[in-house]
Amino acid sequence: MSASEVFDANAARYDEWFERHHLAYLSELLALRAFVPCGGRGLEIGVGGARFAAPLGIGTGVDPAPAMLALAAARGVSAVRGYAEALPFAAHSFDHALVVTTICFVDSPPRMLVEARRVLHPGGRLVIGFIDRASPLGRDYLARSAESTFYRDAHFHSAEEVGVLLEAAGFTIEAWAQTLVRSDPAAIEPVRPGHGEGSFVVVAASAPWPGVQS
Repeated sequence: MSASEVFDANAARYDEWFERHHLAYLSELLALRAFVPCGGRGLEIGVGGARFAAPLGIGTGVDPAPAMLALAAARGVSAVRGYAEALPFAAHSFDHALVVTTICFVDSPPRMLVEARRVLHPGGRLVIGFIDRASPLGRDYLARSAESTFYRDAHFHSAEEVGVLLEAAGFTIEAWAQTLVRSDPAAIEPVRPGHGEGSFVVVAASAPWPGVQS
């Protein structure tokens, strides 16, 4: 089964994770909210059930899994079927884009980032949230990936690797943040700058202006 087929067949189960790990979810949401712009036209790439797009005010989401898109639509997000490496939108369609954990499931992260750059307005913001492979939670996911329905074929990245991918796609990194120093927190964790301590890392980057070489 491809990753999209796995998520399509198990959409409700995946969506329930956010209820069972509510404090971890809210910690991640808080870290993302610090960088996702208010207003403008936003896109979430790999929207899933819109657990992030909806509360962050992102109006459009793209995902290859129909069952996930149904959940996103139920939460008020305009849900479009498509793949991260071939986004079904015209160039310069969005002011900002969000990617949460999707980078570890796509077939080609470099191609996804090139597509994100294409659909963003010049100077538009891309925000990526991901589990740092070098973190305690990242190491735990890797150790248990063979027995996981969702992470069996995932490819986790370190913060350094994500930074290299962004720069190779022509983005300028603006800021890093992190949360989930404890993988199962007893309260909503504060957002900390940088990376290297928290398991969930957020990076904000800007798309280049015309004439700027990648």
